[in-house]
Amino acid sequence: MTRHLHTDIENLKKKILSLSAEVEEAVQKSLVAFNRIDKKLAEEIVENDIKIDRMEIEVEEDGLKILALHQPVAIDLRFIVAILKINNGLERIGDLAANIAELALSRTPEPETAMPADLDVMVATARSMLTRSLDALVNLDVDTARSVFADDDEVDAILLNMFHYVKQKVTTETGNVHGLLQLLFVSRHLERIADLATNIAEDIIYMVEGKIIRHGADCS
Repeated sequence: MTRHLHTDIENLKKKILSLSAEVEEAVQKSLVAFNRIDKKLAEEIVENDIKIDRMEIEVEEDGLKILALHQPVAIDLRFIVAILKINNGLERIGDLAANIAELALSRTPEPETAMPADLDVMVATARSMLTRSLDALVNLDVDTARSVFADDDEVDAILLNMFHYVKQKVTTETGNVHGLLQLLFVSRHLERIADLATNIAEDIIYMVEGKIIRHGADCS
């Protein structure tokens, strides 16, 4: 690796880690804003999505510039390719956090819209998956990355349970359809966050080991 390539890769790594921290904070705050119906916090998250978008663009431009100028091979090439994919996934997670915040802006404090226990579990699991995938990115830790896969099925199952829960409730709580649909939308956003966290974990394994992983299945 040339000195300039090494410097550019280190700078790229710093930028993707900064973006990951920004996105993780956005997800955490969006869930707090929704649960507490904190509209001021929700507005801050929506506005901050512009910053996340700009950071994503900067990482992509830097990654493409490294490919064009240095034409890296082997592990360096895998690193850049994986970073570009992770970068896109992080931006999409940021968008989902903003979507949850937007739901918080239109939420009303009706007791019927309280988050059910299943959704609380889903929140904790999806956040844990995201945190572990980003920890794996920081430490290039494939064991932590693989630990993310096991929880994806649980999140999918909870989403299905939420769909049945809302379907049942809307027939008996006709005056609360808006609140129930908001819960369903949040659960759908959480399921997508969990999917994207899984994708990031797959990309980290590709980055470190050169193995292409799909849907949590180790193709070794």
